[in-house]
Amino acid sequence: MKHKPPRPAGKSPVKPGSSGRDETADALCAAALRLLCAGQLAQAEDACRRALTLDAASIDALHAMGQVCLALKRADDAIEWFARALRLDISVPASFVGLAQALRLAGRLDEAIKAYDRALQLQPDAAESWDALGELLQLAGRHAEAALACDRLLQLAPDRAATWFRLGEVLDAQGRRDEAALAFDEVLKLTPGHVEAANKAGAVHFDAGRYDEAIARFDRSLAANPDQAGVLCLKGISLRRLRRYGEAQPCGQRAHVLAPHDPDIANSYGCILQNLGRHDEAVAVFDTAIAMRPQTAEFHNHRGTSLAELHRFDEAFASFDRAVALKPDLADAHWNAALFRLLTGDFARGWAAREWGRKCRAVGFVERSFDAPMWLADAPLAGKTILLHSDEGLGDTIQFARYAAMVEAQGARVVLEVDAPLQPLLSGIDGVAQCLARGVDPIPVVDFHCPLSSLPLAFATRLDTIPAAPCYLPRPPATRCASWEQRLGPHDRLRVGLVWSGNPVHLNDHNRSMPLATLAPLLDLGARFVSLQKDARPADKALLATRSDILDLTADIRDFVDTAALIDNLDLVITVDTSVAHLAGALGKPTWIMLPYTPDYRWLLDRDDSPWYPNVRLFRQDERRDYAAVVARVGAALAQRIEAFAAT
Repeated sequence: MKHKPPRPAGKSPVKPGSSGRDETADALCAAALRLLCAGQLAQAEDACRRALTLDAASIDALHAMGQVCLALKRADDAIEWFARALRLDISVPASFVGLAQALRLAGRLDEAIKAYDRALQLQPDAAESWDALGELLQLAGRHAEAALACDRLLQLAPDRAATWFRLGEVLDAQGRRDEAALAFDEVLKLTPGHVEAANKAGAVHFDAGRYDEAIARFDRSLAANPDQAGVLCLKGISLRRLRRYGEAQPCGQRAHVLAPHDPDIANSYGCILQNLGRHDEAVAVFDTAIAMRPQTAEFHNHRGTSLAELHRFDEAFASFDRAVALKPDLADAHWNAALFRLLTGDFARGWAAREWGRKCRAVGFVERSFDAPMWLADAPLAGKTILLHSDEGLGDTIQFARYAAMVEAQGARVVLEVDAPLQPLLSGIDGVAQCLARGVDPIPVVDFHCPLSSLPLAFATRLDTIPAAPCYLPRPPATRCASWEQRLGPHDRLRVGLVWSGNPVHLNDHNRSMPLATLAPLLDLGARFVSLQKDARPADKALLATRSDILDLTADIRDFVDTAALIDNLDLVITVDTSVAHLAGALGKPTWIMLPYTPDYRWLLDRDDSPWYPNVRLFRQDERRDYAAVVARVGAALAQRIEAFAAT
């Protein structure tokens, strides 16, 4: 029932047993406040009413009654009492503050905000009013204004941790992540054990992709409370994205133990196991996540990837199909299925599905837009100009540049655009009228365009129709070849080029690359070893400096033409799956490629040759995923090659 403010009587009632001679409005107000603080709300209300009976114009009594009604959660009554005080005197800040509190209790946030604004106009340095206003503005979703209120309060009281925390929240809500992180860090300076501030700061850095910073904040939170499953999970994801998989594993495992019924935490742990190559365990964890939430397409996609890595392809494709059935636009599932279909030789379905990679954030296609339409063999090219443009890595560009001659054979004038380092190398390739460096040379007017990696789809390439000329790159200039011949010295031993690692940012680098030390058994054989390894990693550089049996001339390599000229003077190239593998293969140089157990799709499975490069020989890991065994087989084959060279 709504309690209406009573109309003041002309005379104060006298309690039984009391003469009333000692009661005044001020004394009754003071008594009411004491009773209010003691939680004796009914008695406090009675004292207020008696005070107002004695003095209906007592601002203090009206305020006290309003405060009692607030404590009793009677918002409408409180609003009326504070409004009545304001009708008597509009210059009292406390009246506006009380009214704001009552309006907030009634859920009338915008009016409450206006009341605080009026209070602060009268009393600009009232810290508690700025605090309450900031909180209200945050609740109302008015984050920019809330940030201003927090700033004003921090000018008055810079050591208020709660205000820094709110400022961090409202800045984060505006997408001002860098500023939000600084605000949460201020909370941690003032209260080092503030778990929520550490978590918020970590989450802000996590969302911004600053994973080292996120981990540092999560560690502070976990130091105070080590059993936070969600924080452990986020720390594990951060470490995983930094490719620190060994460190991520115990975080993911502990989170899974603490929250065994959380499917997202299970899925995250499964992804860490997957990155560690522990695919049997990963499948079991993904199965757990799927059992808890079977309709999540991403879980099926991740499970499919691990099954494929185990070469359980039928089960893998069933998982990818299930993911797509649940979420038809899940690009990652289409992409993964495409790669493994291509790997298993299913080019008919693989090339088309591979186009989904253009919608995958992590794949790294170089997407372009042109006024000209994209060509996929769906229009005649006679008399037309077409732009073929690189859209993946350097090795992919070298591999698919072979299609330029096929496009030119359809009557087109072919303009090829590639990464600047490849432009000198590919300028003379068959079928290309003009070769441009992307981002350097302007693109002429063209009738069509096609990404290089879409050309196998355009030509409906199958295993038996791969354009596999033994050598389709032009031979490097004779002067360059002669220059490298001089650097190499006498050709009295088999010359073998070595590459042992690829680009460290490649998603599969931890599987395809190896340390130089792994190749040590080869170095005892009687060959002339030449490093083709650009940008060697620190440990490899240190080892390379101690190995006089490896000639390292890479500091003199200026571009891919230099690399091609150096390879031209070698007898054999031994490499992991990098751009040099494609370069040597496209030059027709005998090339041995060392591959992980589940290689990139283009190398297929269960064969030691490549339909893309006739002069390539493949050396594969077995299910042990051990490069030492691969190097041993390479060494045996190399010993035979050295013996044959010596016999000539």
